[in-house]
Amino acid sequence: MTSPMDADTGTLKETATARRHPVAQLRVAVAAPDPRYLVLVARDARFDGRLFVGVTSTGIYCRPVCRVRTPAERRCRFFAQAAQAEAAGFRPCLRCRPELAPGLSLVDSPQALGVAAAALIDEAVHAGRALPMAAVAARLGVTDRHLRRLFSQTLGVSPKAYLDTRRLLLAKQLLTDTRLPMAEVAQAAGYASLRRFYATFLSHYRLNPSALRRQQRPSGGGLRGTADDTLVCRLGYRPPYDIAGVMRFLQDRAVTGVEVVDGLTWRRTLSLALPPHQGQAASGWIAARFDPDHHEVEVTLSSSLQQALGPLLARIRQALDLDADPACIDPVLACMQMQVLPGSRSLPSVPGLRVPAGVDGFETAVRVILGQQVTVAAARTLTGRLAGALGSPVAAPGQGLTHLFPTAQQVDQASAEEIGRLGIVRQRVRALQAVAQEVASGRLVLDRGAALEPTLNALRALPGVGEWTVQVIAMRALAWPDAFPATDIALLKALHTRDARAAERQSEAWRPWRAYAVMRLWQSLLSPPQDTAGTPT
Repeated sequence: MTSPMDADTGTLKETATARRHPVAQLRVAVAAPDPRYLVLVARDARFDGRLFVGVTSTGIYCRPVCRVRTPAERRCRFFAQAAQAEAAGFRPCLRCRPELAPGLSLVDSPQALGVAAAALIDEAVHAGRALPMAAVAARLGVTDRHLRRLFSQTLGVSPKAYLDTRRLLLAKQLLTDTRLPMAEVAQAAGYASLRRFYATFLSHYRLNPSALRRQQRPSGGGLRGTADDTLVCRLGYRPPYDIAGVMRFLQDRAVTGVEVVDGLTWRRTLSLALPPHQGQAASGWIAARFDPDHHEVEVTLSSSLQQALGPLLARIRQALDLDADPACIDPVLACMQMQVLPGSRSLPSVPGLRVPAGVDGFETAVRVILGQQVTVAAARTLTGRLAGALGSPVAAPGQGLTHLFPTAQQVDQASAEEIGRLGIVRQRVRALQAVAQEVASGRLVLDRGAALEPTLNALRALPGVGEWTVQVIAMRALAWPDAFPATDIALLKALHTRDARAAERQSEAWRPWRAYAVMRLWQSLLSPPQDTAGTPT
């Protein structure tokens, strides 16, 4: 074993050698920079949300895309999670705002179980509900002790430290972006008392919450009020991003009266449930516009949705798949070889492919059920009829937005005859009412934080819900990246086969991103989109 004295002696010998030989002196003096520091210098948005930089001279940690003056490398400490930076004593930057960075998808890490637990915690924090680690472990099918150990190994912090960071960052976002009373901010972030919230915030960030709200000014990185009493927020994503593919997917499926797609902007109405202390629901409209130059999505929303800001932003991130990591997904899709099946071919890769989801799990399930064995256009027509007949009217600016999509309670209370008069066949009506009844009663939860296998099994037990429906719901409502509807007609057509089992076998090579492979196969059947000049984009 080498003693400290031996190590010091070796260092002195190396220094003496460097003094005698100029070439050796150059090698000692010029050390290769840390690759993570190069990411910071380049402000590489591909690592946004996967790398955080703590600056020892200021005690602040930033995203790699922060536009402040780049600190010297010797003053930088690098972390994979915001929670790690805060555990090391750093507080979040008020300019780049770490709470707006992209998050983790369910399979971003080899330790998918730890990431899934983090996703459940994030879902609970944004929804304003408590979720003990014992409950998380039960939903994932492991013991509490095993999950805590695996969580620490995967994310580098304890579950409690991760939960504290997510709560504080949500509270910081609400303080900066909304005009909610301080007590409601504390409750929305999961704190039982205002006093506990003040004490925790002050101890972590060395800043009083009231002082933070007073000193914050509207900026391009956060949410701000506008003249017409709307709110504007910017959400980051990791490039590349297939904007054209996502917008075309949304446009082809836009429901009349509920959604409008125009260029790079997606507008829609929606209603979100609120915690019991805040009321029944918040209803309004949003407009999400892509900003490719800054790798962000600018979200404008009505002030009526301010109270639901936390869950709303989480749903928009899921709907547009902003947390996906192309560095992990694109290499797999680039190797999609189709020679296994007769007559198949290789597909050119599409950088930054995304899987658009829905802002509401029940709405997505309704869309999928109405899309059984019909074309996309026919499903869109049926969905529009259902929304127009059962949805509540809402006031929204511009053309095309007239009402909300019906809730599970509204569909459950409607009679089979009323739904059938819309042109929906009896089997679909039974499936719609069965799903609506389960969701309205709370027995079925369709969101990213739901336990996967129990939810899929509950769907399979419902009348009129087959395996194709289950897999597409998993893909678009549960945001499960490995969903694969093997019997999908368009999918089999793209693979030049009618054998679903053969398609299933071939899909093993695309795990754990088979849902992205499905999107690529669906895209291969479409003609290239045209821009305003009439040239392929």
